[in-house]
Amino acid sequence: MDTIIKAIPLDNYRIDILTSSGISGTFDVKPYLNGSAFKELENKSYFRLVRPAHHGIMWPNEQDFSSDTIIWDIQNTQPSNYPDRKSSVTLRVLLLRSKFRSIRKF
Repeated sequence: MDTIIKAIPLDNYRIDILTSSGISGTFDVKPYLNGSAFKELENKSYFRLVRPAHHGIMWPNEQDFSSDTIIWDIQNTQPSNYPDRKSSVTLRVLLLRSKFRSIRKF
């Protein structure tokens, strides 16, 4: 099981995360604040007390998230760093046009 090794609180109920396997990203806690177990996290001073613990993250009054939940959220709810298929096709077409124009000049 992957372990959270870094949990740095950010603004807007987000946490900068790093795992033992090198996965990094921002975990957004806002969607979970509606649950009664996490109500206390709405207090920004208390929210900033987050720390890595037991493979996941935890607060002093034992609210916690598992590393599985955090990693899933980072990998599935954040925009990909890879261009979508349409963008890469457009880029290839532009590169080919550029090459064709430079060949025609000779």
